[in-house]
Amino acid sequence: MRSHTIIRRYRDEDQDAVCDLWSRAARQAHPFIEGEGEGERARLLREVYLVRAENWVAERDRTVVGLLGLLAGDEGRDGAEIGGLFVAPEAQGAGVGRELVEHAAARYGALTLEVFEGSARARRFCAHLGFTERGRRIDERTGHPLIAAAREAPLRSVSWLHVRDGRLLSVRTRGNDTFYLPGGKYELGETAREALSRELSEELGLRIPAEELSEEFVIHDVAHGKNGRRLHMTCFVGGPQDIEPAPGREIAEYAWFDRAESWERCAPAHRQVVNRLIAQGRMRG
Repeated sequence: MRSHTIIRRYRDEDQDAVCDLWSRAARQAHPFIEGEGEGERARLLREVYLVRAENWVAERDRTVVGLLGLLAGDEGRDGAEIGGLFVAPEAQGAGVGRELVEHAAARYGALTLEVFEGSARARRFCAHLGFTERGRRIDERTGHPLIAAAREAPLRSVSWLHVRDGRLLSVRTRGNDTFYLPGGKYELGETAREALSRELSEELGLRIPAEELSEEFVIHDVAHGKNGRRLHMTCFVGGPQDIEPAPGREIAEYAWFDRAESWERCAPAHRQVVNRLIAQGRMRG
């Protein structure tokens, strides 16, 4: 069974665990740096980076397995720089690093970071998450080349999860062959629930008050048809079970899909949703 990741603020009592995972992860990622994970670099972590940066840790099974250090202004504004991102070697490959990056994006939108040119694994990780190279420089402390990379803010959307007889309600817009979940983007000043309540009214003629909607989970994926831009989609449940959709606005049709149909006809984020609902026993496998 997959462990659930908890992301929370760094606390002083985390220092020993964080320094240990950082030391092991840094030596693994940067074997070309003499003295990596110890000595002066360890002192800088303890006395500078853990003090000055906005630090977050990832926990699995009550064990700290990841560290995220951010250099940022106000939450939700102007983006942020990822000053450090490290995952304990034994926890790598399980999505912890991705979850920390998406946590940063959810708080600040656009992200920048620097990665050592010699760290092929780190470069692949960044490319997979949508970072693109913006420049290069030589690191003054180590003498090794660094690659500066950036990722624009993800598209933020809301969606409604409505399952009937093991099938998930999906919609298709006019001029498009791909199906999506009911919902859409925020308008200025709206909360997520308000945005979804409005979208359901406009798309399907459903009058579901915002207060009847409750957040289920958040999906991070590549936005369909947006040239690789990332998507931050908050999924909600709520409202009546028995509904009679009346397609409006740009909606051409709606349909109820099982897993196989969803994978054939729906956007990538939709597939993630289906997998979660199957794991919860709410859809057919």
